[in-house]
Amino acid sequence: MIRIEDYIQDFQTLFIHESSLQPWEITDNLDAIISKRLNDLGADYKIENNVAVHKTAVIEHSVTLKGTIIISENCIVGANCYLRGPLYLGKSVKIGPGSEVKQSIIFDNSAIAHFNYIGNSILGQNINFEAGSICANHYNEREDKRIFVLYNGQLIDTKTEKFGSLVGDNSKIGANAVLSPGTILGKGTIVKRLELIDQIK
Repeated sequence: MIRIEDYIQDFQTLFIHESSLQPWEITDNLDAIISKRLNDLGADYKIENNVAVHKTAVIEHSVTLKGTIIISENCIVGANCYLRGPLYLGKSVKIGPGSEVKQSIIFDNSAIAHFNYIGNSILGQNINFEAGSICANHYNEREDKRIFVLYNGQLIDTKTEKFGSLVGDNSKIGANAVLSPGTILGKGTIVKRLELIDQIK
């Protein structure tokens, strides 16, 4: 069993009720998870159509917010972004212009530069995705589209066709790098520019 707290220090603090779940179980059930959290938010959040935005967050022009979303304090969402809930952005998360983020959790102080795609993923704290880097969440090219994860030398069948990555705290993802579906990266991982991470050959 993958222990998300081994990858993300604050996971249990913020998602204690989900600590027994696997990463893909969380992303598959994220709408229910985020919807419950909406009820616990304080007066510092403006909530409209299941989208909660903290009063200190900055949402630039032409941003599309769709589905159940929480945008925490001091976040910045750049112009022309497409945020497709369910989605949780922790404190001081930066989403650069033209990026798309779908069905994911991004923890505090992480930055998605610009023109990025993050799908069905869980990203830890202090992570930086340089421009154009991708968390792919679907095997378009395979006949069997089920996603398998390599963990401790063993293959785990996620029994889902949509799962991106689990990325540990303090990792750095270079420009135009691609994390294939089912990628698991430990804390402090460095992915070079233009690198393809495909852990299941």
